[in-house]
Amino acid sequence: MRSGLAVVRCQPSGLRRLVAAAALGALLIGSLSACWLDQGRRDVEEGFDKSTDAEFYTLPAVLPAGKPGEIIRSKRLLSAPAGARAWRVIYHSTDMNGADIPVSTIVIVPDDAAPAGGRTIVSWAHPTTGSAQRCGPSVETDPFLAIEGMDQLLLAGYAITATDYQGMSVAGPSSYLLGVTEGNNVLDAARAARNLPDLMLSNNLLLWGHSQGGQAALFAAQQARDYAPDLHLEGVAVAAPAADLNTLLSDDIAGISGVTIASYAFASFEAAYASRYPAATLDAILTPAGVAATPKMAALCLLAQHDEIHAIADPLIGKYVTSDPATTEPWATLLRENSAGASPIDAPVFVGQGLADVLVIPAATQNYVAGLCAAGTAVTFAEYKGVSHALAGYVALPDAMAFFDKVSRGLAPSTCP
Repeated sequence: MRSGLAVVRCQPSGLRRLVAAAALGALLIGSLSACWLDQGRRDVEEGFDKSTDAEFYTLPAVLPAGKPGEIIRSKRLLSAPAGARAWRVIYHSTDMNGADIPVSTIVIVPDDAAPAGGRTIVSWAHPTTGSAQRCGPSVETDPFLAIEGMDQLLLAGYAITATDYQGMSVAGPSSYLLGVTEGNNVLDAARAARNLPDLMLSNNLLLWGHSQGGQAALFAAQQARDYAPDLHLEGVAVAAPAADLNTLLSDDIAGISGVTIASYAFASFEAAYASRYPAATLDAILTPAGVAATPKMAALCLLAQHDEIHAIADPLIGKYVTSDPATTEPWATLLRENSAGASPIDAPVFVGQGLADVLVIPAATQNYVAGLCAAGTAVTFAEYKGVSHALAGYVALPDAMAFFDKVSRGLAPSTCP
């Protein structure tokens, strides 16, 4: 990884650009002016990139079969941040039943020379943005804005791949909180990045995820040895991971977040488990109002349609389900199957958790970490006083970067007793 004199990298549009400007201050006026000019360039080029979304993400009804990670199509993104190159890619992956599925990702690499042996890949797993096709990060927003730590990772010399997960951006069944499918998608995104020509990417892999993405990254880590033996997993870092779905749904179902999460999960679980359970069996836990509202909420994106979600979900608080899904079958079993921890992780793990998190409660993460330690996994656990769920990824980032540096050098740091 690169070291030495810091390089000013221009930020994507929005909050991060303003934060960067305020933090760097007058000492970097020249560099910031260049960033503002580059942002103008990016805004224009993003318009060109977006104009091809419909054509790029629309696939033929029947696709030729391909191995996991094989590229179906790719396109260079003009709006890559300064100092980087980027592509949108649709690749083959597999779902929880082993079926071949198309999934999309964004691949970003620094535009300087790769080190000897190639760049290490960081496969980023995003937090909840929704579960519908149009909620995929690569089509819903500036695709670079959603990657927590993108600038720091690129500056350190890593290549980044950021999957959308099945059913997002590319049409298909939702995979929301389906651990095996999400994990496969995260791993195959790294394979797809390696299949782009002339990027000089090694098989060394780091995983990084927040919230839903924490669950996805942990499942990817559990599955890496058997599913992707061609990749060398060096470590996995997660922030406020949705590791224990039984606890997550049980604790949150009485609030707006729980109703929203459950609505996304009901849609994906009904499709994925249709061969095991009729829809009526899974819907039995919902109130009549919950049954009517679920497909409406599942069609909405979390951030872009925040007000619409609240309009539907607020009246359902306390009136969405008839019993606790964490203790009601078959939901208790399905949530347990999609909770991390059932299989060992053969690489060091970093876990960051905010102590002011009311979505993924600290006790749930503490219990998950204790289980990893008991299983002999090298775990670095950091807790952050006063940090909420939304901020956990950014606050944990410096520790995650330090962790990545250590495991890339073959170390296995641990705070386990």
